[in-house]
Amino acid sequence: MSANKPSTGTDWVDPDDAPELSDAFFEHADEYVGEKLIKRGRPKSVVVRERITIRLEPDVVQQFKASGPGWQTRMNAALVDWLKTHEPSEISI
Repeated sequence: MSANKPSTGTDWVDPDDAPELSDAFFEHADEYVGEKLIKRGRPKSVVVRERITIRLEPDVVQQFKASGPGWQTRMNAALVDWLKTHEPSEISI
């Protein structure tokens, strides 16, 4: 029968033996202004995009990918531009 063990061990007991707090520690520490936690990372976008799955011809995807980082944004811009002068119902499949 196995006994429950703490998930992490304690390397030190005496607070005087605590490791020094480095700049790296503070770079990853939570930041508060009063009681409010300041969130890290990219701020939420005003325009929320919808995640979908779509099947496209390989050469179309390759051309956009070959244009470098941000290819999905450029592909979206191309579709938005196309919709300015066309209706999706115009295409027959």
